[in-house]
Amino acid sequence: MAGTNAAEASPEAAPEAGPLAPAAAAPPAGSPPSPPDDARETELDGGGAPQDTAEVAPSANAGEVVLKLFARTDVGQIREHNEDNFLVADLTKRSRGLLESNRVASVGPFGHLFAVCDGMGGAAAGEVASQLAVDIIFERMSDGLEQKTSVSRDEIARRLVRAVEVAGLRIFQEAKADRSRRGMGTTVTASALVDDHLFFAQVGDSRGYLLRDGILTQVTRDQSLVNQLIEAGQLTAEEAETFEHNNIILQALGTSDTVQVDLTYAQVRRGDKMLLCSDGLSGMVRFEEIREIMRTAGEPVDICKALTERANQAGGHDNITVIIVVFDGDGLAEGDPQPEPMKYRKYPLPEEDSSDSPLYESPASTGLSTGVASHRPQGDGAEAAADGEPVQSNGVRSARGRNDGWHEQGPHGAPGTGDEGIDIPGTHVPAGVVVGIVIAVVAALAATAFILLR
Repeated sequence: MAGTNAAEASPEAAPEAGPLAPAAAAPPAGSPPSPPDDARETELDGGGAPQDTAEVAPSANAGEVVLKLFARTDVGQIREHNEDNFLVADLTKRSRGLLESNRVASVGPFGHLFAVCDGMGGAAAGEVASQLAVDIIFERMSDGLEQKTSVSRDEIARRLVRAVEVAGLRIFQEAKADRSRRGMGTTVTASALVDDHLFFAQVGDSRGYLLRDGILTQVTRDQSLVNQLIEAGQLTAEEAETFEHNNIILQALGTSDTVQVDLTYAQVRRGDKMLLCSDGLSGMVRFEEIREIMRTAGEPVDICKALTERANQAGGHDNITVIIVVFDGDGLAEGDPQPEPMKYRKYPLPEEDSSDSPLYESPASTGLSTGVASHRPQGDGAEAAADGEPVQSNGVRSARGRNDGWHEQGPHGAPGTGDEGIDIPGTHVPAGVVVGIVIAVVAALAATAFILLR
């Protein structure tokens, strides 16, 4: 069985193989090579802050933004191999990885990129999916930057969303082409920093947090059944810890040719700390413990080590991946004496015709059907079904039935507040088929009753 060995490794290397030497990425000429990385995280009770969709004001600071960062992935105590991957990249240098020189970095005109992916699918397909995700996201975010001198916030946000969408489409295509990889998928929580704005693109239930002035806030939202029930008021956070179906998520990259990316943002300040992680951390370590470790552990490398060790001590039931980034530099504002509470906040990205973008790949261009397939992750050894039902990580279908779309409710987006829900596409059976099934069932029951009562 798997041990507790951890890896500060690139996605090109097997994460479960213990501490690995950095592997060269594939940066363009003149850029120093650095190894890629992979990670993921989740938490049930950390995202209680209200939602907001706000207009974004330009930053008044024009100084240097400095990052101190580290990432770590661990196979855990139960799993035999690691299906998580993480990405740490400098888009200005077009390099990725955790070389010593990259652990303290100035943010250039194209910003920095981070991502955690939690793969699923069995027979090594999960790690293939998460590896594809981090590779494609980096490739798409870097594409065409050599022709620019800088990028705007809207452009980096749009690139992030499109990169995640293309990754989902490509993983779906790979799974469709290879039967041994049918049903593979991955979550993704990706973030991109440009000037003082940090954008998050979310699919699945890995997580993003920010620690400010000792207060930890979940700034992403889990796309999971348990979170939907919490927000609908049908389940409390305490009940969710022992909820029977807390491993069901509502969508993942690769289980359909389309995904609905949740784009949010935060304006960071000096001293803020970001955590991206997989549910191997958030599902094993309580929110209060995560906050205390982030407050007291010191350097990013120490925080990463403490968090993964704590998850292993709690049982290590899943792969554990964390990325820690500390924000500093005179390009960031100092703390406000009366700060606005950190919150989950959507980014109002202007509409644009996606077919005109070089980042966009339509299903038709790849030979894929435009019909929507299943929006759920598969467990080890499970194959993707085409009925749109949420599925547990062990491949068992939820008794809840079809996923008719994930609607934001509860404290983050109560009905009537004007906030737009994230409508996840679903696969719907035609009404005529449903009527036929109902009639057939009624007829069968009537015939059975007639025979038994004769």
